[in-house]
Amino acid sequence: MNYILFDGPSRNNLLPFTYTRPVADIRVGILTIREKWESYLSCTTTTITEDYLADKFPMVEMEVNVMINASYLPNEELVEKIKGLKENEAIFQGDDIIAFFAVEGQEDIDFDDYHAIEFDREVLKIENTWDIFSKNGDAIKQDFKLLTEDRTSEPISKTNNIIAPENIFLEEGAKLEFTTLNATNGPIYISKDAEIMEGALIRGPFALCESSIIKMGSKIYGPTTVGPFSKVGGEVNNSVIFGYSNKGHEGFLGNSVLGEWCNLGADTNNSNLKNNYAEVRLWDYQTEGFAKTGLQFCGLMMGDHSKCGINTMFNTGTVIGVSANIFGSGFPRNFVPSFSWGGSSGFSTYLTKKAFEVAKVVMGRRKIELDQQDEAILEHIFEETKKYRRS
Repeated sequence: MNYILFDGPSRNNLLPFTYTRPVADIRVGILTIREKWESYLSCTTTTITEDYLADKFPMVEMEVNVMINASYLPNEELVEKIKGLKENEAIFQGDDIIAFFAVEGQEDIDFDDYHAIEFDREVLKIENTWDIFSKNGDAIKQDFKLLTEDRTSEPISKTNNIIAPENIFLEEGAKLEFTTLNATNGPIYISKDAEIMEGALIRGPFALCESSIIKMGSKIYGPTTVGPFSKVGGEVNNSVIFGYSNKGHEGFLGNSVLGEWCNLGADTNNSNLKNNYAEVRLWDYQTEGFAKTGLQFCGLMMGDHSKCGINTMFNTGTVIGVSANIFGSGFPRNFVPSFSWGGSSGFSTYLTKKAFEVAKVVMGRRKIELDQQDEAILEHIFEETKKYRRS
């Protein structure tokens, strides 16, 4: 069977992160959504996404296919239902389509002609940016079970102070000495070649992905995920860092999501609670205004390739687009469009030529090339987001 993950209606609710990737490649828990599905299905998947992303994330169609809404995270019961799908069958949760059977060349899908299968069991769904951090604890627990079941952790050095060791798993090459790990409230997963330096204090649920580093004296409160090839220091609470991003110094990051290739300057802080304790509003790309989240705690949403200088301060519920560069004193506004350069005193346009020069240097340090596909995607985002920039 050929499985294809499609973006679904949640795509626009997950901007700015879905500017540069399909919904399937959002990281929540330990794994990306795609990695979860591929692990459960024991096969590779392809993607239906926006046209400008399709060269980098292509779809492969075969004679028979099952289309899966990538906003839904897999579990054993849902996967069993999906594997059992037959022609003209679709799985729904209420009015939402989860998965459906399709044959090659079937362009017009009319679900009135399908046999509807209702899935009424609990399932995690990522439909808003803030779901990435607010549902991260449950996602970590699911991934931890998936990745560690019937396996034995690498031994933990006796220099470490360990609480609830049965909920801690180290992959090969993981390094930690003189740390405190408390997995009472949720599991702690340390991936291949990741390192936690001396004096770090970590409470689960927590995931440290491949080759990432937690720096000396860091204080990490779960549920938090640090994606691969990242460096994190200071204080972090209930946040998700997709990967290849750095918060290397002191400062607070809370109830936040950072995309890939982001960098927070030393002593950057974000607020995650309004002074009047009111519900947090976030920029909504669909309505082009600020929308309610239903949350009292909500911090910073920062798209790929964005960066900020030392001592940057972010207000509660700030959304930063793709490839923005923020610096200077004072609080920048709560919505900073993609390819913006500046701070509280105002912004100018960060031209793609200059942005590409920086991205090539940043990515080159990880021996990854900014290729023509990446440049084409960023050029498209630059044009698509032009209406938000004032200069």
